[in-house]
Amino acid sequence: MAQVQFKSGKSGFTNFLRENTIYPRFSKDNCIQGTVNVSFKLNDQGKVYFSKVSKGILSDLDEEALRLVRMSSGKWQVPAGYDTTVSIVAPVNFVLSGYNCEGKSSEAMQESVRSYQAEEALTNSVINFYKNIDQAKPGQEIQIIRIKNQLGIDDEYLSDRIKMGLKKIKQGDKQGACEDFTFVKYMGSKLADDYLSKYCK
Repeated sequence: MAQVQFKSGKSGFTNFLRENTIYPRFSKDNCIQGTVNVSFKLNDQGKVYFSKVSKGILSDLDEEALRLVRMSSGKWQVPAGYDTTVSIVAPVNFVLSGYNCEGKSSEAMQESVRSYQAEEALTNSVINFYKNIDQAKPGQEIQIIRIKNQLGIDDEYLSDRIKMGLKKIKQGDKQGACEDFTFVKYMGSKLADDYLSKYCK
């Protein structure tokens, strides 16, 4: 059976991944590396119409791997008669060099993963609060602000998130950017409002 090819040649997909990866902050700060396998399907125009993580590491890396595969949509050459129901599994490698990660043990990495997952649950409680702020009980926001402080989600953190979103806009990834801007909004901040109205309508 004829194979699908990345339009820019054999190492094209690897180069594409390397050039477009925006390493998520938590994983970068905690030296979390590895391979995320993304399973995806292409239509006969070489557009990605389905994608999911088949083997993940941590949701921030998993989401970045998915984003990269979505961005590769339309950059694939699909031969005539190709079965578009077939799943392709692409390994997306995340490697850090020069971040003092060489000596980091896998135990330390596992510990970081656990703390990330605990923080993620807290972050979700903040998002749910601001999504449904009209149903909030008096005094509830004080607790939520406390959680945000505990998570270190301040204006500096949110500005970083907006910068990541703007990087994604430059790459032509509006969906990824709007996810970042929406995150800022659901942290109870107005910092991303202009970008939301400009790019995410």
